[in-house]
Amino acid sequence: MKIELHCHTNISDCPLSIDEVLELALAQGVTHLAVTNHDTTRGLEEAVETGKRYGIEVIPGIEMSGFDFKRGRRAHILGYFIEPGSHEGIETICQPLVNQRHKASEEMVERLIAAGYQISWERCKEIAHGGTGVYKQHIMHALIEAGYTTSIYGLLYKKLFNRGQNGEEEGIAFIPMKYMEAKIAVQVILLAGGVPVLAHPGQYGNFELVPELVEAGLQGIEVWHPLHDEKHEEQARQLARKYDLIMTGGSDFHGEYGEQPVLLGSKSPGMETLEALLARRGRTAKTNSFQ
Repeated sequence: MKIELHCHTNISDCPLSIDEVLELALAQGVTHLAVTNHDTTRGLEEAVETGKRYGIEVIPGIEMSGFDFKRGRRAHILGYFIEPGSHEGIETICQPLVNQRHKASEEMVERLIAAGYQISWERCKEIAHGGTGVYKQHIMHALIEAGYTTSIYGLLYKKLFNRGQNGEEEGIAFIPMKYMEAKIAVQVILLAGGVPVLAHPGQYGNFELVPELVEAGLQGIEVWHPLHDEKHEEQARQLARKYDLIMTGGSDFHGEYGEQPVLLGSKSPGMETLEALLARRGRTAKTNSFQ
């Protein structure tokens, strides 16, 4: 029995539909799969119903894009067991970011065209069809089609989209995003009856942020992740013990759009973790208010 708690579909930045993801999950022996698309709950009810056809329990979730303004770092918050009927509130909070991302992608494409790259905005939208908008991965997909590179991530991606930190040159198509405070993301998930978990803290350097997120209602921390090394895992374990957080894990599956190849269920945290998340479900939250 494998539990997959971090997975994306073509509603955000994975090229595969929920059916295609579930087919892969079935082949890998995954019995429970959380759909955690970026900043949207679109398609969750359909995903749950589709999962029943495959004999796989689909957990309705989300991955919200937050920010640690004190330290200048991104911070992603996973939410599990979002209650039906609460999606409208989440969508209202997230929609400005979704719109901003899509608009920024259009400007990125305009910059690339001006720089001589033979791609089009229409093609990028076609590649992203069915989702919430165009992501950088869709732009890279178009660049691969046009013969500029053979991979989503690599030298070209860095050249185009690098943030320009630590003395590095900023990419010609880099456009900064305005994210919500990470603790707001925690509270929004709680208000939707969900269980908020800090995603891949090792990837974004979020360990120092944990005490503040705990005050906001954080319930878990992702220990096992493809981009975590042993040091990251141990740091996450220590914080989980200190603050009574559930230790979770997931493959962060993005199909061919992933930073590295991963198998669904390869970072399964076990049934005990799922049971712990269920036990926390709705335990706090609806009494929480924004701070």
